[in-house]
Amino acid sequence: MEVFQARFEHLEEVSKLFDQYRVFYKSSSDLEAAREFIQERFQKGDSTIFVVTNDGRTIGFTQLYPSFSSVSMKRIWILNDLFVERAWRKKGVAKLLLSAAEDFARETEAIRIILATQISNITAQSLYESLGYCKDEEFYHYSLPL
Repeated sequence: MEVFQARFEHLEEVSKLFDQYRVFYKSSSDLEAAREFIQERFQKGDSTIFVVTNDGRTIGFTQLYPSFSSVSMKRIWILNDLFVERAWRKKGVAKLLLSAAEDFARETEAIRIILATQISNITAQSLYESLGYCKDEEFYHYSLPL
């Protein structure tokens, strides 16, 4: 298995995984919209995507978005998406992606990576905690639907 930062030339493979990721979270499949979304991320450079391949086949990805901490005046990376094809789960793919994200965050002098996961996703929570991620018990997080 190989992990690396995706570039525009990986648009088709990443788009397919991104579409599967959205379906996993109960959205309707829309490969064309997924492709347009990922293409825009590449063109604008407003996210960083890592992929894992095995024998040339892309089997997982993670997407990070930049943010900042005003208090510390430092970069933060939001690990917004993490997806591994079903057949490749529990085989170290997610760990490779999370390790690549951590290395990237350190290289860019970020102070932390933040993420959110469904309360019911115990498997992901166990993985995150095994890698040193800490559940936020100090702050409530809110969102305003628009």
